[in-house]
Amino acid sequence: MRRSDREITDKAEILKIIEKCDVCRLAFADNDIPYIVPVNFGFEHTNGRLILYFHGANEGKKHDIIAKNPIACFEMDCSHRLIEAEEAAGYTMEYESVIGNGKISYITEKSEKIGALKLLMKQYAKEKIFSFPDHVIDSVTVFKLDALEFTDKRLKKV
Repeated sequence: MRRSDREITDKAEILKIIEKCDVCRLAFADNDIPYIVPVNFGFEHTNGRLILYFHGANEGKKHDIIAKNPIACFEMDCSHRLIEAEEAAGYTMEYESVIGNGKISYITEKSEKIGALKLLMKQYAKEKIFSFPDHVIDSVTVFKLDALEFTDKRLKKV
């Protein structure tokens, strides 16, 4: 990482940043053309592994690309605040971000799918508990990204 002074290595801090983010951008390689899509997400961090969960339609461009290449990058950021200065070169932006990559796989087992959807809803509805009828489970594709590596950065001005 070029700016190691901004790197965050404490896992608890990293998880707090992920909890604050509301969009994850997934980037795929579609042959020689990059393809990026903003998505809602849920996550869990267990046994030192970060796993991101997503849902979507049962068909489409994402599925076509994943079938050819299941490796993806992800990025999420939050806590933006413009820091003004007298001159343009002094302007900067506060932020917190997480960037990484991993392998995408589909979740097909019903109970695992429900667990992933609950994590997704927890990201946005926090403590509210949801149930998922069979017709909802059948109408959505759930997939996960098992992060192979990720880095975290923060810039905060006092």
